[in-house]
Amino acid sequence: MKSLLVSALLIVTASGQDLPSCASKVYCQGNLLHTVQMARIFDDSKTFVDMKMRNDEKTTLANFDKFWNDTNQNPNKDQVRKFVSDNFETYNEFDDWVPTDFTDNPEILSRIDDLEIRQFAQDLVNIWPKLARKMKKEVIDNPGLFTLLPVDNGFVIPGGRFKEFYYWDSYWIIKGLLVSEMNQTVKGMLDNFLSIVDKYGFLPNGARIYYLNRSQPPLLNLMVAAYIDATNDTKWLKDNIKILDKELRYWLDNKLVEVTKNGTTYTMAHYDSESGSPRPESYYEDVTTASTLPEQAKKQLYADLKSGAESGWDFSTRWIVDASGGTKANLTGLQVRRLIPVDLNAFLCQAFRKLAEFYVILHDYENAIFWYEKSFLWQKTIEEVLYNEEDGVWYDWDNELGQHRKYFFPSNLAPLWAEAYDLSKADVLGQRAAEYVVRQKLLDYQGGIPASLTRSGEQWDYPNAWPPLQSLVVMGLDRSGNCKAKELAREFAQRWVTANLIGFNQTSEMFEKYDAEVPGQYGGGGEYVIQSGFGWTNGVALEFIERFYAVSD
Repeated sequence: MKSLLVSALLIVTASGQDLPSCASKVYCQGNLLHTVQMARIFDDSKTFVDMKMRNDEKTTLANFDKFWNDTNQNPNKDQVRKFVSDNFETYNEFDDWVPTDFTDNPEILSRIDDLEIRQFAQDLVNIWPKLARKMKKEVIDNPGLFTLLPVDNGFVIPGGRFKEFYYWDSYWIIKGLLVSEMNQTVKGMLDNFLSIVDKYGFLPNGARIYYLNRSQPPLLNLMVAAYIDATNDTKWLKDNIKILDKELRYWLDNKLVEVTKNGTTYTMAHYDSESGSPRPESYYEDVTTASTLPEQAKKQLYADLKSGAESGWDFSTRWIVDASGGTKANLTGLQVRRLIPVDLNAFLCQAFRKLAEFYVILHDYENAIFWYEKSFLWQKTIEEVLYNEEDGVWYDWDNELGQHRKYFFPSNLAPLWAEAYDLSKADVLGQRAAEYVVRQKLLDYQGGIPASLTRSGEQWDYPNAWPPLQSLVVMGLDRSGNCKAKELAREFAQRWVTANLIGFNQTSEMFEKYDAEVPGQYGGGGEYVIQSGFGWTNGVALEFIERFYAVSD
């Protein structure tokens, strides 16, 4: 038994697992996880950590200890496969669910004059029931056998391998559901999120225990704002305002760092998972990526890999930094935590303002003032630290080198989307951003605005075009009110809808990401094959159709 413990400890140490992803000794840390994932019995590491245990955790671990000894602490792939088959099962954790408020004829359809676009909008609306899920009673009653975070209400998933709900995906899903008049479904999803925040103190990346080491772009208050705008449900808001407050305080308590520019020190947010172990759902990939590094560097890389996942951009040359501050490196150069992201700080600035507005609605002026002051502080800091006067956009800040990262990413326009600026400057900022967009030759891409202009093989880089990034640029330019910016917004939106339509006509599917060079062609790269469904793609398309195709009431 002693040799078994020593061996297990060696493997744990070798994997950099001193900071586990969650408390589970089956799914998040330890020798069992390491042995199964490194045996590579599944093409996708997520497959194993989404399986159900046939027995409780104690029994499963005891079975593994016996297995480990019986195989002389060196099982082969077939033996590992049999152990997994004996102790785990692939189990459908969800019931298909047709939301009670689903309608195949929402009012927006009557306001679309273009018959082809109207039919496309109809097709998009009809996808929602295919992505709607409810957790089975067994998951709710026996959560210890699953990695799901149990919730009571039905929800809409992204699709494909993403069978559970995800944090920032849900913002654009909710936007699309509201366009589709599915307000009650949205309310149920928000109640799910709030129950998780209430229990864990934050909203994790997704609804799995192995995501409890990180969050995702903080858009919960924006989802709530969209719901309140659609329903004026102030009673619900009053009942839940303290949990919304709690979620934003998580970011203030855990994700802030000091930034010094021109002799002035500011406080800003960065993505930061301090869990220095491989991601359970990408375990084999992370261990392989870090395999050439010394032990302490592995732990740092694992934390940066998780921080990159927290950003939603997993992965991109946006986060890869070489010695000179450039991007010519592979994932071993990932240094997410040293960078101050434009979009994160813009999202927080907007979220602070929305929460203040919620408190005003509820006549709680003391808390409203607190959050308004946070919003104004963030707005001023974003302008002073991240705005680049020469180029007319905002750039991520390299906090180690003390300089802007002057590369194109759609996130450079996130403050326009979030209105995280002095609104009296909207026209000028919109004009400058429009000029930047033209200089970057983004109009050359018929399939969508690329995630970067660097072809790295990572999925959040060129030539991939992602739905949420289209929304950031399009709606940001449009909201500025500047004539040139609004003209570009309409052009980009219509190109995107057309590209989505081309792809849908060819395949009858909507995809997670697309190719900026070839309209309608799905994207590639990254750690897994292309996924279809697809929640946020449908949501952004409906958002654009409502804004740029539907006739106003």
